[in-house]
Amino acid sequence: MEGSRRFPLLRAHPSHPRPPCGTIILATFIGEVCGGDGILSQSIESLIQKVKSYNGKMDTRLLQEAYKFASAQHAQQVRRSGEEFILHPLGVAHILADMQMDEVTLAAALLHDVVEDTDITLENIKDRFGPEVAEIIDGVTKLDRISFRNREEEQAENFRKMFVAMAKDIRVIIIKLADRLDNMRTIGHLSEERQREKARETLEIYAPLAHRLGISQLKWQLEDLSFATMYPLRFQEIVEMVDQRRPEREAYVEEVKRDLQTQLKKSHIKAEISGR
Repeated sequence: MEGSRRFPLLRAHPSHPRPPCGTIILATFIGEVCGGDGILSQSIESLIQKVKSYNGKMDTRLLQEAYKFASAQHAQQVRRSGEEFILHPLGVAHILADMQMDEVTLAAALLHDVVEDTDITLENIKDRFGPEVAEIIDGVTKLDRISFRNREEEQAENFRKMFVAMAKDIRVIIIKLADRLDNMRTIGHLSEERQREKARETLEIYAPLAHRLGISQLKWQLEDLSFATMYPLRFQEIVEMVDQRRPEREAYVEEVKRDLQTQLKKSHIKAEISGR
C-alpha cells in the first residue's frame, strides 16, 4: 500500500517488487533479513551455490529437476507484485538453504505450491520425485487449506493442525514457516487490511511456533516484519534509536573479539570469531 505511513519495505513498487534486504527493518542491526550475504538472490544457480557451501557432496540434480518442473508449471502465473510466481518457491528454498536443510526439503520447497496452484497431482509428484517429497508437499498443502470461522478458532486450530503435521514430519512445519517469511517480505502488495491480518497471524502464530522449535533466525525476522506492518510509527522510532547506538555497539563487539582472540592465541586455539 502506497503512502507515507508505510515503510519502503511494505510498499509496492513496479520496478522493484522485492525490497533490498535490511530496508528499514530492525533485523538489519542483528543480522540480515534476507540471508547471510544480505542479497536476495532468486536464481537456481545461486541456490545450488549456497547448498554447495555447506554440503559439497550433495547431489543437486534433484533440486535442478524440481526447479525445472516447478518453473514450467508456474510459467503463466504471477504474484500480486507482478513478479514471476516461481520467485516465491525459490525464495522459500533460499531461506531453507540458509538453514542448511537437506535436498529433499529444498526440492519440496521448490514444488510446494505446484499441487495447490496447478493441475499437477500428488501422484504426479510421487512418480517423478519420490514418496518422501510427495508426503512433505501433501502436508504443506493441507496446512494451506485450513479455514476458520473466527479469530479464536483460527489461533487454536492453526496450532493444533501444525503440531499434528509436525508430529509426522517436522519439515512440513519448517517449509511452512519459510513460506510465511517469504510472503511477509512482499506483504506490501496486499491491501492494508490484509497486511494487518497477515501480520497479526504471523506475530501470534508463526513467530511463536518458530520460537518453540528453536528456529531463532526465522522467529526474529517474522516478528520484525509483523511489528513493522502493524505498528509502523513505533517501529520507525525503535529503528532510529537502535541506529543511533550502532557505532557504540560495534565498538564494543570489536573490543570483545580482540580480547577473545588474545586468550585463544595464548591457549594455542585456532578459531574464527564473528560478532553482531
